[in-house]
Amino acid sequence: MDLFTFTRAELTSPVQFCDGRWVVSDYDDVRAVLADPVTFLPDNALTAVTPVAPAALRALVRARFSLPPTLANNGSASHAGLRRLVASFFTPARVAAAEPRIRALVLERLGGSDLRRNDLVGDLAWDLPAIVLMELLGLENVDIPTLKRWSSGSLEFFWGNISRERQLELVDDVGDFHQWLIKRYHARDGELFCALADAGVSAEDSAGLCYFLLIAGQETTTQLLSTALRRALQDRSLWARLPEPGVAESFVEDVLRTDTPVVTWRRLTAREVVLSGVRVPAGAELVLLLSGKESDPRHLAFGYGRHFCLGAGLARLEAAVVLRTVAAHEPSLRLTGEDPEWLNLLSFRAPKSVTVAR
Repeated sequence: MDLFTFTRAELTSPVQFCDGRWVVSDYDDVRAVLADPVTFLPDNALTAVTPVAPAALRALVRARFSLPPTLANNGSASHAGLRRLVASFFTPARVAAAEPRIRALVLERLGGSDLRRNDLVGDLAWDLPAIVLMELLGLENVDIPTLKRWSSGSLEFFWGNISRERQLELVDDVGDFHQWLIKRYHARDGELFCALADAGVSAEDSAGLCYFLLIAGQETTTQLLSTALRRALQDRSLWARLPEPGVAESFVEDVLRTDTPVVTWRRLTAREVVLSGVRVPAGAELVLLLSGKESDPRHLAFGYGRHFCLGAGLARLEAAVVLRTVAAHEPSLRLTGEDPEWLNLLSFRAPKSVTVAR
């Protein structure tokens, strides 16, 4: 079984050993693992899936790159304070206030007689979440195309099954992104960096925190939009009903439950454990399946427990507003039938394009 392309149907056990990792797929098991950060450590959450080659590692050292434990990979006492600081930028009131801006960005991209590329990813989902996130974090004068190159390259570098040659192609962008974060911190350039500096968070910790926050806060929403738009357009009856109150929100939850783009997350066992009757040794790397079965009552697309995704409310809002607005203003859109190329990383899967025609 290939961990980068597998489907739930390929699993033969709720706890299955594959390619040096333990895949945990039962909803109750995954929820229990995420709820217990003492037994199941988050330390490996941001560790490169493919070991970093020496030449690429030297390049990271030259760039003084590091990912100290701050949020997703932090099991220490410092996590709670850092999380509270970041959460202050994602309060329900701040997120709700972004709705008119999200709708305006969608309408701006739908303007004119036709979509530029007839691709709802390239025309719409690619940069909209990044723009919204930068505004929410108070980060001005950000070159969005450069940010997207840095962040998509970082996802591939850390979560991809890639060659040493590909690592060397990506490593400069990884280092440049980190250096950009360090410079903005020292310049107190933006509300987020001012808040971190005022709280006494070091430059290294701030860069590590922001590195993942600025990636996860918009790349995963791009993936959610891509997946949701493609699925919605496959159901003409649903597409017609999306502008109705509550329909888009309900559909987004269904996508998150059964087809989430964040398909897996990782943990390390601090001691020997038993999951679904299977004995798993201490120090084992777990790959937790976040997408659910049709029979699962809820979903774990945003995680669970102390590391629950801080941007969950924003992602839900963006997806619902985008779906509702596009369906209302482009009721005749249909998929062209072209099979898209897919992003296939250990933890992230989504179509790279959603090609449409009127």
